[in-house]
Amino acid sequence: MQKKQPLKRDIGIFGGVSILTGIMVGSGIFFVGSHVLMRVGFSVSHALLVWLLGGLITLMYALIYGELGALMPEAGGYYIYLKKAYGKPVAFMSGFTNFALLASGSIAVLALAFAQILSELTFNMFEVALSNTTQIIIAAIMIISLSVVNFFGIRLGTLMQKVLMVVKAVPILLILILGLLLGNASIDWTFNVEGFSWVRLFSATGFAVIATFWAYEGWTNLNNVAGEVKNPGKTIPLSLIITLVSVTALYVLFNLSIFRVLSVDEIRVMVVDHESYFIGIPAAMDLLGTFGLYLAMSTMLISVFGALNGSIMTFPRVYYAMSQDGIFIDQFKKVHKKYQTPIYAIIGSGVMAILLLVFSLTDLISMVAFGALVFNTLIFVSLFIFRKTMPEAKRPYKVWGYPILPIITIGITLLLLIATFAEDIRASLFGTLFVLAGLPLYFMIEHIKKKRA
Repeated sequence: MQKKQPLKRDIGIFGGVSILTGIMVGSGIFFVGSHVLMRVGFSVSHALLVWLLGGLITLMYALIYGELGALMPEAGGYYIYLKKAYGKPVAFMSGFTNFALLASGSIAVLALAFAQILSELTFNMFEVALSNTTQIIIAAIMIISLSVVNFFGIRLGTLMQKVLMVVKAVPILLILILGLLLGNASIDWTFNVEGFSWVRLFSATGFAVIATFWAYEGWTNLNNVAGEVKNPGKTIPLSLIITLVSVTALYVLFNLSIFRVLSVDEIRVMVVDHESYFIGIPAAMDLLGTFGLYLAMSTMLISVFGALNGSIMTFPRVYYAMSQDGIFIDQFKKVHKKYQTPIYAIIGSGVMAILLLVFSLTDLISMVAFGALVFNTLIFVSLFIFRKTMPEAKRPYKVWGYPILPIITIGITLLLLIATFAEDIRASLFGTLFVLAGLPLYFMIEHIKKKRA
């Protein structure tokens, strides 16, 4: 039997926070706010409450992930937890869904978002917009280039995340502070629920919270590279807590600053009449004129670039772990001798993302959120399974408020699944079918392996 090749532990707390923040604070900070506002009937107070709820729920998720990551500091993250709790079939379903659609789709969306923002920038500067074909080519080049960067080691990819986090934080904080201080738009703080039944209010709030999950997306990815984290029992939970508290405060205050600059009526016209969702751009223009336009677009480019780099860095580690178990592409388990990176898993992830560039991915937000909710529910339940089956295992960090907090977290996640079905049944059904498709594929692969043996 071939001995497993270890990965090098190079990630400390600042590196962990940089990876998580770099992935989470992408393009979502500029456009998800408009979707949240639409889903709550353009009520500012309701929208800000939704952002806070989204952050608090994600923090509850992260506390559970912190214990799991400290308990099992291995590359693969959620795949490892699902495998040990439920067996390889369920873990394979999760890994396959991410490889074929969710994770690779996220990389493709980020790469396309980068190209689209670049097109907006060239149009405003030179009145030349990039064609769809050119945008796809640029997106593919971005995926290839960052895959090459991450091939040369986790340290280089992490260093890039640290630099990008600092560079993009400055203009985002500048827009936030100027908006809070100089904005003069009046805000109606009335919690407007007129026309909402209690059931409709719950489903609309839940569906709006799910929209924020696209902006908070990425908090699980440090666990994917747990095999390369220094002192994981301390670094993983602390990085998660620091990141989630900071990012939640950032999102709430950033959206509040936009509402201080743009009135709800102005945002409604932009979103409903013109289908323009990047409300951070006109807010920056109102504050800083043409310079604000370029500042906002440049920040978006840097933010998306950082999120793309972090995703390309972390997602292949799951496929590496699956291959180590013999249930995925065999080449993916190979680690480069010099750079100690899963080279073929990185290549495979990049190729899959490039293939998805030819598709329209506008429905992916609900589908990605739905798939994540399904598997996260199983992961949260696994905490109770491990407490029972591994009572003597070393736990450098234990989730606060056990068992009450995990039970509440599981209940909230199930309610959000119901809300997703109620508000977007089409995407939910597609997500369900895609998740279930992994099960027959797993048994088919196992059958072929047995025949060959």
